[in-house]
Amino acid sequence: MARAALSAAAVVDVALRLVDEEGVGALTLAAVASRAGVATPSLYKHVRNLAELRALMSARIMDELSERIGSAVLGRSADEAVRALMTAWRDYVLAHPHRYAALGQAPEPRVAEAGERLIGIMLATLRAYDLDDTSVIHAVRCLRAAVHGFAVLEAERAFQRSEKLDETYDMLIRMVVAGLATATPPRR
Repeated sequence: MARAALSAAAVVDVALRLVDEEGVGALTLAAVASRAGVATPSLYKHVRNLAELRALMSARIMDELSERIGSAVLGRSADEAVRALMTAWRDYVLAHPHRYAALGQAPEPRVAEAGERLIGIMLATLRAYDLDDTSVIHAVRCLRAAVHGFAVLEAERAFQRSEKLDETYDMLIRMVVAGLATATPPRR
């Protein structure tokens, strides 16, 4: 990559490719600089440090995830939308396990801002269940925990039994949907 083409976005691109190919443990500024064809100090014109690079990467990953999920739920509602959301999220994690593992969970402002889009999509997906304001937040948290937990365990090959994971995930979706139907009395 020519130095003139280097930008914060380009540094994130290089870092994400590195993580996709070698895993999160390979992420260092020196490794990113080497892949970009520049000396490490050249990166400091675009990112302050590794922590900022991780935050920029996390925001990008969150944006990608939101785009994938938003497209999946578009035009769907209720149980069908929840199924689409859960399927798209899992598919993203399985397609990009190292990238997803690089997603920072700490409330860094850039990541939180990107995460608000995903939260908005989830809130819209759950609108059909007529949950009150508090219950819908609890439901979003439960939905996130269920999808994230399963997908991460699957990506890490933590499920060792012979039963088909697609069948297990379908069961999880049915359990989540059934739980949403009984989560709270309807709003008045």
